[in-house]
Amino acid sequence: VLIDGEPQHAATLRAPLPARVVVPASGERLEIHYTSLNLTAPERARFKHRLEGHEADWTEAGDVRVARYLKLPAGEYRFHVKAANEDGVWSTAGDTLAVVVLPPFWRTWWFVTGSALVLLGAIVATVRYFSVQKLQRQLAVLRQQEALEKERARIARDIHDQLGASMTQLALLGEMVEADKHLPQEVEQHARQICQTARDTTRSLDEIVWTVNPANDTLEGLANYICKYAQDYLTVAGLRCRIEMPAALPAASISPEVRHNVFLAAKEAITNVVRHARATSAWVRLRIEPDRFTFEIADDGRGLAGMDRERMASRNGLRNMRRRMEDVGGSFDLDTAAEGGLRIALTAPTNHR
Repeated sequence: VLIDGEPQHAATLRAPLPARVVVPASGERLEIHYTSLNLTAPERARFKHRLEGHEADWTEAGDVRVARYLKLPAGEYRFHVKAANEDGVWSTAGDTLAVVVLPPFWRTWWFVTGSALVLLGAIVATVRYFSVQKLQRQLAVLRQQEALEKERARIARDIHDQLGASMTQLALLGEMVEADKHLPQEVEQHARQICQTARDTTRSLDEIVWTVNPANDTLEGLANYICKYAQDYLTVAGLRCRIEMPAALPAASISPEVRHNVFLAAKEAITNVVRHARATSAWVRLRIEPDRFTFEIADDGRGLAGMDRERMASRNGLRNMRRRMEDVGGSFDLDTAAEGGLRIALTAPTNHR
């Protein structure tokens, strides 16, 4: 037996005949040599053979004593050969040789099983990936809807609390003018109250519109609005207003919720300076960090005025500021300012574009 021209057993008289030959996956050519014992007329011997599992019929080989097979498919075969003498008498049993052709590694059971498992894992991973992506998109849509509903509820609440109360006050003042129309001094006082309420209503409406407008969802928009509000409010109250801002602001986006809460907290802090600090000057500073920003509102007033920080923080206004900043993932801090008064720091996160 030769595989690609290489003998597979010792070609000596004492060597046992092979009962089985294994053809590797790289084997291209199989040759099986055979003969018969015929001492009287060996040249008149005849042969026939068949590779069971590969050939259905016997091959009449005549006096040829070799069978050749090229590129046998992987599998198990049985080579069967018979001989006839010069009288044409065929051997009944003949002889057989088991032939095993090994498959290439990509057709072995372990490779096929491993490939199937890998393919199955890839299919499961792909299905899971797309399922997770779909769920994340659905979750993002739900979060967007939730944020929209929350924003709509906040706008409705602001309109009801601020504009509704102002409109009710204006209606009551109008009724009082009608009732006191024969008292010029009362009418004049009511008119002044109507003008002040109208200005407050206009300012509240401007704040609501500014909060809703998505064009203002930037750090620069928030900084400009807080500075403008502080300058206008402090100037009317007779306080010097000093603004300290970086020369250039980064292109950082801010969610409407962050913008709204930071402004209301800054507004409360500025209002406290006017009402309680007894100050002559106030400072509005902006400090920027890679992922957050801090507004500082400081004054040169009486500061803590003998009140410790725990008691100071328990007041409603300061408690509301702290809650607003914590609701948007920020922080609130108060301390003695370098100018001698109180310093309030409002810190919130940013999203860089």
